Amino acid sequence: MRQSYRAALAIGLAAITIGAAPRPVRQYERLDRGLVAVPATGGGNHVAWRLLADDRRGAAFRLLRDGQVIARRIAGASSFHDRRGGRDARYRLEPIGGREPASEATTWAKGYRSIPLERPAERVTPAGERYGYTANDASVGDVDGDGRYEIILKWDPTISKDNAFGGYSGETLLDAYTLDGRRLWRIDLGHNIRSGAHYSQFMVHDFDGDGRAEIMVKTADGTIDGTGRVLGDPKADWRAKGGELPQADRTGATTLPDGRKVARVQGRILSGPEYLTVFEGATGRALASAPYAPPRGSDTPEGLAALWGDGYGNRSDRFLAGVAYLDGRRPSGVFGRGYYGRSTVAAWDWRDGKLTRRWLFDSAAPGNARFGGQGNHNLSVADIDGDGRDEIVYGSMAIDDDGKGLWSAGLGHGDTMHLGDLDPTRPGLEKFGVHEEVPRNGGIGSAMLDARTGKVLWTTPATKDTGRGLSADIDPRHPGEENWNSSTPYLYTAQGKVIPGAKPKVANFAIWWDGDSSRELLDRNRITKWDWRTGSETPLLVAEGATSNNGTKATPALSADILGDWREELILRSEDNSELRIYATPFPTAIRRVTLMHDPVYRLGVAWQNTAYNQPPHALVAPK
Repeated sequence: MRQSYRAALAIGLAAITIGAAPRPVRQYERLDRGLVAVPATGGGNHVAWRLLADDRRGAAFRLLRDGQVIARRIAGASSFHDRRGGRDARYRLEPIGGREPASEATTWAKGYRSIPLERPAERVTPAGERYGYTANDASVGDVDGDGRYEIILKWDPTISKDNAFGGYSGETLLDAYTLDGRRLWRIDLGHNIRSGAHYSQFMVHDFDGDGRAEIMVKTADGTIDGTGRVLGDPKADWRAKGGELPQADRTGATTLPDGRKVARVQGRILSGPEYLTVFEGATGRALASAPYAPPRGSDTPEGLAALWGDGYGNRSDRFLAGVAYLDGRRPSGVFGRGYYGRSTVAAWDWRDGKLTRRWLFDSAAPGNARFGGQGNHNLSVADIDGDGRDEIVYGSMAIDDDGKGLWSAGLGHGDTMHLGDLDPTRPGLEKFGVHEEVPRNGGIGSAMLDARTGKVLWTTPATKDTGRGLSADIDPRHPGEENWNSSTPYLYTAQGKVIPGAKPKVANFAIWWDGDSSRELLDRNRITKWDWRTGSETPLLVAEGATSNNGTKATPALSADILGDWREELILRSEDNSELRIYATPFPTAIRRVTLMHDPVYRLGVAWQNTAYNQPPHALVAPK
């Protein structure tokens, strides 16, 4: 399967075959060169640009600085160290041969590009609580078809809540910004959409194949689109006004003096209509809405408790989302509800101006009992069985492209997982994840699985919840990605063997940043390089004045290959929320590689980065 995808990338994802069965042609983005220049490590400037999946073999480029040719023919890596370039230098990239227009860029003198933000004004809840906003998760998509990405940014209220807690949470807002810093629109999801890491995943992708990205997201009465139009009933307010709900569940419950356990429900949204809406990416205009699926199933606490396991929305309002090529040709939106007990997942198509549901999976349906309680705080998407169509890996279980359960490993719920070609010594893809329900899964804290079958390849032990785990190629002595977690002191090879010595202290995020094929470590506003010789981390970037999101999760607004060569850019918010900062690598590279955004697994990994407890995207074809 890996060889087939390498061929597909080389010829622009054209039709390929496995045996005699033709595989569908997968839609991919038409992107420009993404030319970028930043001050280089060692002096001068680092200039980088994209190689594309449909570039002809041996595509070469001419590079000019301030009108003067500084490189007549670059046919290797799309990376150039201009040792004489100044902080005000302007570059022009000219493809040699063909009709493609030239690209131009000025140097980012500070090492990053600033996107000024229009921070929302403070608001007040019905209980009189005043709150503001912080810039939060981001996604990218080409909303106007010019080959450049725009940034879709979520504004998170300062009183946003985890599902386990009651109280008003404020309204979630979505903004669209160009890379030049112009705001295009603002969508207000309204007071009938609760705010927090587990609620509003917004999927940005070109769902109908017209060359322009749309946004799919859960909406409700009172949502205001980017043109100012209100969806549903503008006067409806489905938030619980107060009181306490009897609840035997330990999560989110409070013990009263008489011994009763109750859950505070003020601000929770346990009833009322829910919608899925497609918004036009260029304007924020609502194009179509449909009743949201997977549905809540009941508007009463008793009904919710019967269906989900609690009556106050802690389980029924746990949402996940992603994008998948379920027919192998066009992307579908995938929206999940629930994972602690009952797991439900629906797939939606936006085609020819119509929003339709493709299928609905429910672990509570007859014959699906083995899929209950196997969901994660995240999901991943890839073609794990080699048929050209994507599957959904929903934690310790997988759903086939037709909406039917594919496998369940029975390891239970977990907080993090990684999906990709983690072990190149064996065929197919692998899934590495950590697990929370250790007493019920035989003492397994983390496990490597065959992504096609769910077969457990190797495990690590634990006696309690393993909250963190990371998979990244950080040691060139061993093939594939190294793996480590918060329950053991060891670093493991992709084959499960212990690597003697220390492991990184960071188990949060990974990023391709310097010039080699190994991945670097990202935590908060720092990028470090793992030195396998000394068992230590060497700082490469400390983004002073910038910060991460989501509390102890410490995730970036986004880390993805949105500009330049195949290395990833880092997007952080400034500490005062006045700007987004896009950091680009200052290191040249000798590796010639097509943009990661044309790698099918990686691109879909970027799409779900704003989903709950996200982990870094992995590539189907690793840089080398």
